Amino acid sequence: MLSSKIFGVAMIDYFACSLCYIFYLPSKKEILGKIATWLTLIGVTLQTIGIALRWQESYKMGFGRIPLTNLFESMVVLSWMIVIVYIATEFKFKQRVFGAFVIPFALIALAYTSFLSDEIEPLVPALQSYWLHSHVASCMLGYAAFAVACGVSIVYLMKIREIEKGKTSSAGFLSVFPEANELDEINYKVIAVGFPFLTIGIITGAYWANYAWGTYWSWDPKETWSLITWLIYAAFLHSRLTYGWRGRRSAILSISGFLAVIFCYLGVNLLLSGLHSYAAN
Repeated sequence: MLSSKIFGVAMIDYFACSLCYIFYLPSKKEILGKIATWLTLIGVTLQTIGIALRWQESYKMGFGRIPLTNLFESMVVLSWMIVIVYIATEFKFKQRVFGAFVIPFALIALAYTSFLSDEIEPLVPALQSYWLHSHVASCMLGYAAFAVACGVSIVYLMKIREIEKGKTSSAGFLSVFPEANELDEINYKVIAVGFPFLTIGIITGAYWANYAWGTYWSWDPKETWSLITWLIYAAFLHSRLTYGWRGRRSAILSISGFLAVIFCYLGVNLLLSGLHSYAAN
């Protein structure tokens, strides 16, 4: 399918983009940073076209459904949303250093689709609901924000490590990294954006579950790990707003939360069986 070929080109673009961001850090050459940003914009444009084409292809096949219904499609959309959130973060805070730690997440997600079937199939009964749109899209936006926050947290921990070694702001990578306080604030703001989307995703998922299975909550492995992920980020926000947690502890919580996201999204689908097992197809 044409859409799959476009996703392949986007994957190559993100690979080149990741390299540019990575080499931008030690070289400090602004031209590399600009090339990386333009490649990012080209890649997300290609993905947007590919997603639109896949949606159109589903109508041509008589299914007419949003491309969010299997692991292949959700990985493509997750990758796309990670890049969108990253671009917004880069332009908002005028910092390119996060690209070296965020765009590879989008690249890995898109590359993983190479091992999955790209066939467009009719919806299983459990997915034949308008709740699909709000539930999956909200969760994907939350996950994308958490991926960006994880990248920012990695940058923060590297910055702190260099400072603890007694290096000056002009040494090593420090000259291109923002100040530690700014990194900490960006991490908080990105998570504060992603958390409501995850919350909406869980709530809409509960309503959808009641519609499809007759119960709002059944402690299915996917539901359980969604709750665990939500609690980690709730703890992040609560500890910051109530107890003033900042710095290293917040960064570690952010990274831990994204590891929970990865297991909730992929690990549960591939390793555990439950009501959401169809998502692994």
